[in-house]
Amino acid sequence: MTLRQLMASTPLHVALGFAAMGGWAMWANAAHGPRAMLLAGLVQGAISGALTLGLKRSVDWMRPRFQRAPGYWAPPLIAICGSALLLVTAHGLAGTPEIAATIAVPLAVSVSYIFAYNILRQRAAARDTRG
Repeated sequence: MTLRQLMASTPLHVALGFAAMGGWAMWANAAHGPRAMLLAGLVQGAISGALTLGLKRSVDWMRPRFQRAPGYWAPPLIAICGSALLLVTAHGLAGTPEIAATIAVPLAVSVSYIFAYNILRQRAAARDTRG
């Protein structure tokens, strides 16, 4: 497997999202004891893995439906709003003590990731169209 194939691997993106953001959530909730820490890590890890997959797929689906400039910002913005709603709801239901601290880094990473991904895909589509 080449580095390019590895970087495009959806299972790798999902696994890294689970590990990195689940680890962050554990750290953000460490002051509340091992149960809260572990639960926050598992909830955030599972959501981050699923969101990585969902963000990519939803933006790929929306991108062709927006013309010109809105195609660069609307699909990722819509996807991130949905992600934020899901994160707040899931952590609220799970009883995560530090919701804002728990989702701040994953949401910031998701925003950076999905906007960069969408811009790169939008530019590639424009190049393919031109020839």
